[in-house]
Amino acid sequence: MPKKNSTFVIEFLFEGFSSFGWQHRLVFFIVFLTLYLLTLSGNVIIVTIIRLDRHLHTPMYFFLSMLSISETFYTVAIIPRMLSGLLYPYQTIDIQGCATQLFFYLTFGINNCFLLTAMGYDRYVAICNPLRYSVIMGKKACIHLASGSLGIGLGMAIIQVTSVFGLPFCDDFVIAHFFCDVRPLLKLACTDTTINEIINFVVSVCVLVLPMGLVFISYVVIISTILKIASAEGRKKAFATCASHLTVVIIHYGCASIIYLKPKSQSSLAQDRLISVTYTVITPLLNPVVYSLRNKEVKEALRKALCLRPFSS
Repeated sequence: MPKKNSTFVIEFLFEGFSSFGWQHRLVFFIVFLTLYLLTLSGNVIIVTIIRLDRHLHTPMYFFLSMLSISETFYTVAIIPRMLSGLLYPYQTIDIQGCATQLFFYLTFGINNCFLLTAMGYDRYVAICNPLRYSVIMGKKACIHLASGSLGIGLGMAIIQVTSVFGLPFCDDFVIAHFFCDVRPLLKLACTDTTINEIINFVVSVCVLVLPMGLVFISYVVIISTILKIASAEGRKKAFATCASHLTVVIIHYGCASIIYLKPKSQSSLAQDRLISVTYTVITPLLNPVVYSLRNKEVKEALRKALCLRPFSS
């Protein structure tokens, strides 16, 4: 129960990077702004190229374009306010704004997790069941998988936001982070948060461990199938189609797991904040960079666009 004579909080204050001097914050601002603009432009380029080049109208690139769109909304929910906080520290946010930011952060973050799982399933079908690939991964199936990913994101976000903002906040109002996240907010609640921490852990397991498990199983079967291919060239080509996805998956799930699956006793908000910078600023850039640098089809489509040659019909 809230203490007597407590003042209920109507807005929060971001601690952000206020402990750094203005010179360091200015450097951070320039670096993060550059990465943010690269992420936005990279995702816009990927979505545009996939839209224009009919050779890329396949399930794999459909999911890649959905991931690019989701990553764009994900970064827009976090980074602009973080950049503003670097120039003007100790910024406030009202409870409604904080709940909104957390909702969109969780929705698109969780959506990304399940889109990566759908992409893993796509690679599994393409390599392990190629003769039925076009039947299994039809347009309707792709739309259902993408819609299901977003639906899970929306549902889990509603559960988390309702759980966190159903708590009373009094006296303490400084969020030890640069955006509204579940764990820093739970630490500010002036009541017992055991149930809420259990809910947070269960949701984290559902949206991280379950997709990671499915992707892991997919790749065990994929690698087993690839190793049975007779020619070295065939094995190399099969591995190449999975390399980009596997790179993004390892970094994406790795950072998220460190933040959200770490036991509370080992949780350091300062450490979580550092990892969150990687997860919210650097990881979203990996999607356009990895897929544009490692993928021959995307590089060829980009080359056509830059040379102003018409796309093949």
